[in-house]
Amino acid sequence: MADAAAFDSFARDNLPPHDQWPDLLLGDLQYPEHLNCVTELLDAHVAAGKGTRPCVHSPAEVWTYADLAERVNRIANVLTRQLGMIPGNLVLLRAPNTPMMVATYLAVIKAGGIAVATMPLLRARELGAIIDKAHIRLALCDHRLLAELHAAAQTRPLRIVPWGGTASDDLFAMMQAASANFSAHRTRADDTCVIAFTSGTTGEPKGTMHFHRDMLATCDTYGARVLCAKPDDIFISSPPIAFTFGLGAAVLFPLRIGASAILLEQPSPDNLLDAIRTLKPTICFTAPTAYRAMLGKLQPDDFATLRICVSAGETLPKPTWDAWYAATGLKILDGIGSTEMLHIFIGAPVDKVKPGATGIPVPGYEAKLIDDDGNDLPRNSTGRLAVRGPTGCRYLADPRQKQYVQNGWNITGDTYHQDEDGYFWYQARSDDMIIASGYNVSGPEVEVALLTHPAVAECGVVAAPDADRGMLVKAYIVLRDPNAASPEMIRILQDHVKAEIAPYKYPRAIEFVPALPRTGTGKLQRFVLREQANTQRTS
Repeated sequence: MADAAAFDSFARDNLPPHDQWPDLLLGDLQYPEHLNCVTELLDAHVAAGKGTRPCVHSPAEVWTYADLAERVNRIANVLTRQLGMIPGNLVLLRAPNTPMMVATYLAVIKAGGIAVATMPLLRARELGAIIDKAHIRLALCDHRLLAELHAAAQTRPLRIVPWGGTASDDLFAMMQAASANFSAHRTRADDTCVIAFTSGTTGEPKGTMHFHRDMLATCDTYGARVLCAKPDDIFISSPPIAFTFGLGAAVLFPLRIGASAILLEQPSPDNLLDAIRTLKPTICFTAPTAYRAMLGKLQPDDFATLRICVSAGETLPKPTWDAWYAATGLKILDGIGSTEMLHIFIGAPVDKVKPGATGIPVPGYEAKLIDDDGNDLPRNSTGRLAVRGPTGCRYLADPRQKQYVQNGWNITGDTYHQDEDGYFWYQARSDDMIIASGYNVSGPEVEVALLTHPAVAECGVVAAPDADRGMLVKAYIVLRDPNAASPEMIRILQDHVKAEIAPYKYPRAIEFVPALPRTGTGKLQRFVLREQANTQRTS
């Protein structure tokens, strides 16, 4: 058993200097000095006599709140009594979205540890970078995902405990011998309980540090004031729990209110659609790509139970919003969040949705636009997005903290337009603006125009080097019918864009590709397309 007085101060010691933190606006969100978020998310429901309510579903089983609480307690006892975990230790978690992934996640936090969940698709090199950055010495892993983790551990002092297999040290076997009772460690509200690593669309991933109170704050702002979910709601989502968008959708939001969540190990659009048909959820979280992919396969009664659809992860094209609304009668709630901010901070409730706009600041958050010198911009301007609220960026020992947080505001790296009503309209990542022949062209805007053509399944638009213009607009396009690729199709699509938006924005170069590069969370990797465009230009 670990020494009860022992404490690992690594996370606390590697928080950024306090003068580099963003302003935190807690407002009416008042939490006690000592808080373990698992007590509020799980134990409070059992104590209130709601232990028999369904909590987490998979296609194979349903766990009640009492079921989940028992497993969390057994795992917490294994961690502290058999594996030597002490409060403050970081524990790597690796699994698809399953009930056991939720149980291990909550158990680490309940025992006073810090959960570091990793994307199932990460390879050994990527896992090794996280292990090194966070000084991780213990990992819990679904036995089906051991190979890459074992490869990463070959040169590192990492103990790996699998579950679900036949190993003698399998977590399931340890749990059988562990007590089903465990008192939550007396953590502080501002103790780190989660370090989430960025998905790595640009450069080296960064560890973002979140406190116990942050877990509740995102529920009590976006969850309570925009989503407005109810205890009888059933959530379904596609993003991995290791992605904070997925953490909120599959764990935090439903558990905060005593609702339940459906967990899918392989959440492809087809599998998501099938689960919606058969398991009858009421709230769906997924990315724009999945909504678009499901459109052509909908049956009349597929969405009889759904009442809320949420989109985030990348910008939601208005043609996708329009087509979804026409097919289902449901308004997709677009939103922007970030790993740094934990979850969505701009997004309108269903009665205030403006199609095509990301939305308005979530109550409890403030947002504004600034110019390149940091000066505030008025409405009807385009500039860099700055936001602050009850959550904010705290990078793990990373000099890029000074880039993300400036003058108390989180600078998200997105370019937006704010209209006269205060709605924010996404333009591009700040480094995705294409300057061609003196004109500023938003790549995502060109993507929206292309997606209105029925021949286009997916597309990504980036800047490509050009001797005459400096840069030109280049589109990488996945056609619905690959056999339709031809010079004539290029001309058709170029003319289509000219008819949809200002002609100077049309893609002067088009390349048809079988697929687009995406992260494990479904985000389009525009930096990969930019690298391809640069390589093709210089080769």
